[in-house]
Amino acid sequence: MTQPLIGVSTYLDEASWGVWRLRAALLPVGYPRLVQSAGGIAAMLPPDEPGRAAATVARLDGLVVAGGPDVEPVRYGAEPHPRTGPPARERDAWELALIRAAIDTGTPLLGICRGMQLLNVALGGTLVQHLDGHVEAVGVFGRHAVTPVAGTRYASLVADESSVPTYHHQSVDRLGDGLVVSAHAHDGTVEAVELPGPAWVLGVQWHPEMADDTRVMAGLVRAACSP
Repeated sequence: MTQPLIGVSTYLDEASWGVWRLRAALLPVGYPRLVQSAGGIAAMLPPDEPGRAAATVARLDGLVVAGGPDVEPVRYGAEPHPRTGPPARERDAWELALIRAAIDTGTPLLGICRGMQLLNVALGGTLVQHLDGHVEAVGVFGRHAVTPVAGTRYASLVADESSVPTYHHQSVDRLGDGLVVSAHAHDGTVEAVELPGPAWVLGVQWHPEMADDTRVMAGLVRAACSP
């Protein structure tokens, strides 16, 4: 099997290494390692002009929109909640453009945490801006069970309830156009969404890059290898 090229969106933030403290394109190492473990080649996609998204996606076999800061509420017509974090406007604009380009071209797409929320927003959905119980502590990933919805793409990858790494305080509220729910937490929180049809489009609210389970990423990689 030819190894597909999987683009992964990145943070844009201050970082320090050695004697340097500079603005940097950042990506936790779990993301490329998960792509590699699933059989793909990982390529970092730092924020760029949204008008370049279509040309970028055209060079990829698959796309991962990574986790990160809260989506700016103006993107879905809401006022900021007091617990909503500061905006990351460059990332919002770039990643929304990547998502739309991937959907338009049928490029396999996986949204992780923020990436799932952006997928929902890109298709006209809204978000719950704050909920409790899905963060262990500040900077500490928790775990909880998610249950697949029978008959969905996600259920074809992970058939049974599983424990997943989680770190989020926002979630899907109104579903975007065409999306269906494909997994729930025990408290009813939407944990996965997807677009039915031939195109491979899936979002998961948890962080598969923080564990050893490659099943979701392997699904993306297989789809990216399909003609």
